[in-house]
Amino acid sequence: MEDQFQILFDKMKAEMQKQTVELKESITNSIMEKIEEKIKPIIAENKDLKTKLINLEKEMEYLKRDKKQNNIVIFRLKEEDESTAELIQKVKKIINEDLNINMEDFEINNVYRIGKKNTEGKPRPVLLSFVNLWKKNEVMKARKNLKDTYITEDYPKAVLEKRKMLQNKLKEERMKGNFAYIKYDKLVVKENNISNDKRKREISSSPRDNAQAKKQQVWTPSQNNRRNAFDVMRGRSSSLSSFTSDNRQ
Repeated sequence: MEDQFQILFDKMKAEMQKQTVELKESITNSIMEKIEEKIKPIIAENKDLKTKLINLEKEMEYLKRDKKQNNIVIFRLKEEDESTAELIQKVKKIINEDLNINMEDFEINNVYRIGKKNTEGKPRPVLLSFVNLWKKNEVMKARKNLKDTYITEDYPKAVLEKRKMLQNKLKEERMKGNFAYIKYDKLVVKENNISNDKRKREISSSPRDNAQAKKQQVWTPSQNNRRNAFDVMRGRSSSLSSFTSDNRQ
């Protein structure tokens, strides 16, 4: 009798545990569905905000590039106690004499030293902003003629950091023989196909061999024609001799 009660009790216990698990799952699913319904609009709004943030970052990047588009940075320009007017004259002198480009005051939008003056006497870079982009491009094209100074583009700080990080990769690609350069904040690499072309030329016949082959192709038929012509002449001479002998008879 006790055994039957124990079996019945175990069955009831197992059934209650099963119902408890099912009830927990049902409650959990119901709660999760309600949470998902409330979260869906928040997720959609968050996604929309991320898209807007990305677009804003792109617009800010474009504005930064546009703001610096007409700027150049001049390095190693001696720094002394100078006013803005004196600095303008220094910059104009370099551009006029080293680059042989005529530059007037009205073509300069702004000019100033970058950063705080240091105690070591090292000259601070000079930022020069042009009124017109074409004038800036003219100076950049001729910058290789500079003597004691050098000029670069005016890049944002983030871009300068990226360019600095790409320097090692740039050297590696050039060591491989590839044509590589940094364009703004990207590394552009073009593979060098000279070795492949050289290999193809080695496999194919040389121009000299081709010329000799063409020469043989051109002159061989004419030589055959000469032999054939002599044979014809011999045939004609023999026929003439036979003809004259027949007439004499």
